[in-house]
Amino acid sequence: MIKDSFGRTHDYLRISLTDNCNFRCFYCMPEEEYDFTPASRLMQTDEIIKLAEIFVANGVKKIRLTGGEPLVRKDAAAIITALGKLPVELAITTNGTRIAEMLPVLKEAGIRAINISLDTLQPEKFFMITRRDVFHQVRSNIELLLQHKIEVKINMVVMKGLNDNEINDFIAWTKPNPVQIRFIEFMPFSGNRWTSNKMFSLDEILAVAAQKFTVLPVKGAAHDTAKKFMIPGHEGSFAIISTMTNPFCDTCNRMRLTADGKLKNCLFSDSETDLLTALRNNQDVLPLIEANIWSKKKALGGQLLPDFEQIDAATINNRSMITIGG
Repeated sequence: MIKDSFGRTHDYLRISLTDNCNFRCFYCMPEEEYDFTPASRLMQTDEIIKLAEIFVANGVKKIRLTGGEPLVRKDAAAIITALGKLPVELAITTNGTRIAEMLPVLKEAGIRAINISLDTLQPEKFFMITRRDVFHQVRSNIELLLQHKIEVKINMVVMKGLNDNEINDFIAWTKPNPVQIRFIEFMPFSGNRWTSNKMFSLDEILAVAAQKFTVLPVKGAAHDTAKKFMIPGHEGSFAIISTMTNPFCDTCNRMRLTADGKLKNCLFSDSETDLLTALRNNQDVLPLIEANIWSKKKALGGQLLPDFEQIDAATINNRSMITIGG
């Protein structure tokens, strides 16, 4: 088992397949012109599988594929198929654009739960956020997943003045549909223009929901990142990922492997360990993994203040979200 100095066992690995994406969401990508990582510096298919095997052999029970947009990678199908053969729960987070063409591969690999990033239910606003006119394609692909009885979670980053007025629209979507809406507090990353006055908190989200619905808390499971809620009579449910106001660090079991093979022990960590170079040099990477996780800070990478209103995003030493992999 891979543990840190606080006794937390880490058995959940998030692997970013690429920092490339077919969307251009401002809160994820840096404001300046962005150069994607050259293919030679990315983990190759066999390298991803080899590293995944090492993690699984040392206690990892779940792997989630992220990006960028993981399904734009040309060899995504080969990677997913190979990972699907490991004794591990396999999941994926995607923007939903390529679900229809990739669905047979996803099902064959045993993926039964898919997270879709969707920040608005309004086509015009969708285009403004993503710079892509594919809203109806994404919605159609979500319906396709539900038809195939695949569990769907919708990740919605709530930003004050942009989409906070759609909270109850998203919750209303759960009445006839067995989806879980996951409202995510807006988090600071390099280049994403985060300011505290754009942040819409857990308490604010619940206050908005209570204006229209009877909201009941749901007991969470170990290592949950989200606080869950249900509404009587609704097929689906909603949850809130309150990283900024009420984080889940005490029970964190997550590790992140970036597309260029760097291991991060926290979304907000200011350091990382180069596993890919070590692997290519035929070094034993397990001691590097263990040392990285052992050095994990108690909370929020040791960088974010408990009071989010006092955070100066410009002083945070981190990557942009798209190069971390969510």
